[in-house]
Amino acid sequence: MTYAADRIRTRRQAFATPGSMLDRVLRVLSVTLPALIGVMAALMLITPLGPRGEVSFLLDRNKVAIAGDRLRVDNAMYRGSDSEGRPFSLLAGEAVQSSNSQPLVELRELAARIALSEGPAVLSADTGVYDIEDEELRIPGLLEFSAADGYRMAARNVLINLGTHIVTSDGRVTGAVPGGTFSADSIFADLDRRVIALDGNARMQMIPGELRMPTGFEP
Repeated sequence: MTYAADRIRTRRQAFATPGSMLDRVLRVLSVTLPALIGVMAALMLITPLGPRGEVSFLLDRNKVAIAGDRLRVDNAMYRGSDSEGRPFSLLAGEAVQSSNSQPLVELRELAARIALSEGPAVLSADTGVYDIEDEELRIPGLLEFSAADGYRMAARNVLINLGTHIVTSDGRVTGAVPGGTFSADSIFADLDRRVIALDGNARMQMIPGELRMPTGFEP
């Protein structure tokens, strides 16, 4: 064994002898470590039982994003039935209800499908407001109506009741029946009974031999 190896062994023996620095450190740790563990365990048990402070803060309303709509739905559908028990549906690309105190829903890209005595019909518009309670649809712009038996109509500023199929318009209206065409400044129509009343600059053009006057057509 070399001289260097003897020196290393001698230092290690001296470091591990009783009363050395290592021996004193181990004795201190053997006492303090269990005590620290006991203190930590006590704190973990006592802390949840202590009173908790409340944190309050203020939000700057100019810096916080506010959801202005109470409910916004994409690809919405509303279903109901008319006075005869026949189903109708109202579809919209977007529906927004701004307040639960008012049953009004703003619709975009809407289409209503209704069942009439002569077959199905479709109403479409870019925008509208639907009253859920009264089942009324108000169209501020252009409303287009088409039925399976050839009746068509385009009108502005329209109110239609989906339960009774009554349509009133304060705007210009044009349309077609199987026997011709018509136009006027305003209209009252019962879509189910095919009753139409025109008011203001009423014009009708009928095709000879194809005239099938709808019931109650009133210029």
